[in-house]
Amino acid sequence: MVDVGGVKVGEGHPIVVQSMTNTDTADVDATVRQVAALAAAGSELVRVTVNTDEAAAAVPRIVERLAQDGCRVPIVGDFHYNGHYLLTQHPECAGALAKYRVNPGNVGVRQHEENFGAIVATATAHGKPLRIGVNWGSLDQALLGELMDANARSTAPREAREITLEAMVESALRSAAFAERCGLGHDRIILSAKVSEVRDLVEVNRRLAARCDYPLHLGLTEAGMGSSGIVASTAALALLLQEGIGDTIRVSLTPAPGGDRAEEVRVAQQILQSLGLRSFTPQVTACPGCGRTTSIFFQELAAEVEEHIRRRMPEWRRARPGVEEMRVAVMGCVVNGPGESRHADIGISLPGTFEEPTAPVFVDGKLHTVLRGDDVAPRFLSILDDYVVSHYARP
Repeated sequence: MVDVGGVKVGEGHPIVVQSMTNTDTADVDATVRQVAALAAAGSELVRVTVNTDEAAAAVPRIVERLAQDGCRVPIVGDFHYNGHYLLTQHPECAGALAKYRVNPGNVGVRQHEENFGAIVATATAHGKPLRIGVNWGSLDQALLGELMDANARSTAPREAREITLEAMVESALRSAAFAERCGLGHDRIILSAKVSEVRDLVEVNRRLAARCDYPLHLGLTEAGMGSSGIVASTAALALLLQEGIGDTIRVSLTPAPGGDRAEEVRVAQQILQSLGLRSFTPQVTACPGCGRTTSIFFQELAAEVEEHIRRRMPEWRRARPGVEEMRVAVMGCVVNGPGESRHADIGISLPGTFEEPTAPVFVDGKLHTVLRGDDVAPRFLSILDDYVVSHYARP
């Protein structure tokens, strides 16, 4: 188990959702706003780029501002190429961060051990954990060449893809062993091996999990935009998580211009919730619609219920523990409507085309009331609020 600023990772602890800012870290105001938004959406760790002296100098101010605003989400520093310099030259930054993320392939070739050793020494001195993240696109070329040469001399050489995946695993394990030899505790190390293809991510993490007991961070390096990124991330993470592989996850979605960065947090949460691994928000079941539901009212009500829950969750999360387990059903006709509504904690079965204009509401499997008229939506939301108050006590 690794403790990242109070967030426990590994050894049976809940799988941790994390995200990363895309602001210029040197812009304290913008970064504070985005970190706070990601944390409010449910990100339990937030990573920021630390690539310049200005960014490193800004980190302590960002952490201080967040704490003043009551946001204590652990901040992880993402270092490439010059992490050894920035961490040693900016001790306040090293102390303010909850974890360092480094890529062994990006710490230098000629002075690889010296640079990586400086990062490990800083982590050890400040009592910080280290995520050793190996990426396909920035793999240690010396190690890859070594394994490629050995493969070429083999009597049964394997495909280049196989050797590359093996090089990723070797890079992560050798770097972790080096960090431990330098004094970093076994319980201060998290590993990740990230690629952009689903089958490669699944394969490399299966190999890594079979050869070590370090907590593993999962995620595609670049998932893509919109539905393609969501589907790719879900396909890869679901396979691994169902096998018990993975302790933290990130869904690296490319946001649309001006889009909501927190979307990647909600997608990660939904993956875990759909797999039954964690609960973050009440689950709303809604039918897809068919020829029996030519009215769009059930769609509008389902969307209104989703938005109502999202709006109320910050308050409910604080004051109504357990509400994230609640199941709500919004169904569109008599075929599956009453049955699905009875199986939910609270559900409504709306009238389909040519059906009687009534909407039975079920609470805990029993008929609670029948709604009619033009105010079905606000009355159902009122019943939903009353259910939360009566079933989920204040702590």
